[in-house]
Amino acid sequence: MVSFTRAELASYRGVEVPDLVGPGTRLLFVGINPGLRTAATQTHFGNPANRFWPALLKAGIVEDPVDVRDPMTDADRAALLERGIGIASLVRGATARADELTADELREGGRRLLALVEDVRPRVVAMLGITAYRTAFGKPKAAPGRQPEPMGPAELWVVPNPSGLNAHETVDSLAAAYAGPARAAGIIR
Repeated sequence: MVSFTRAELASYRGVEVPDLVGPGTRLLFVGINPGLRTAATQTHFGNPANRFWPALLKAGIVEDPVDVRDPMTDADRAALLERGIGIASLVRGATARADELTADELREGGRRLLALVEDVRPRVVAMLGITAYRTAFGKPKAAPGRQPEPMGPAELWVVPNPSGLNAHETVDSLAAAYAGPARAAGIIR
């Protein structure tokens, strides 16, 4: 397992992780922003304590476990794209915690995300985090789940953030929440 000192991780503040998208993206998962370990390894949801990958496995969205103790390989990325799964961040610069982001950064990220969705044209967008979604898109009363309005050409879902800081969620509850948009995108039945 690749490891970093606290000082090494801190040096990744502001570093961007490229979006993982391709021409066949049917389901685009959108995290709030990369954490420091994610930026250091250039691996989306790269903190082994994050429940994103275990939830995707439990829901059947990915067929094989994704181990982020080491950086994701090009083969891992290709397998996701081949399955029609993309990953992006609302705000591209890394922070230690998402609550370090300003409302202006979230709104700017929302504009960038909408442009990305218009370009990539996934069937479904799954935004991971209701509070960030409300701020980024000026929807203070939005509720989790399928949204009544699409995001550009895509059906839009807002689902729970998999961060360990979102303590009331479990791998099981996350898997259940992520299965809805995955079904809508035709990734699972």
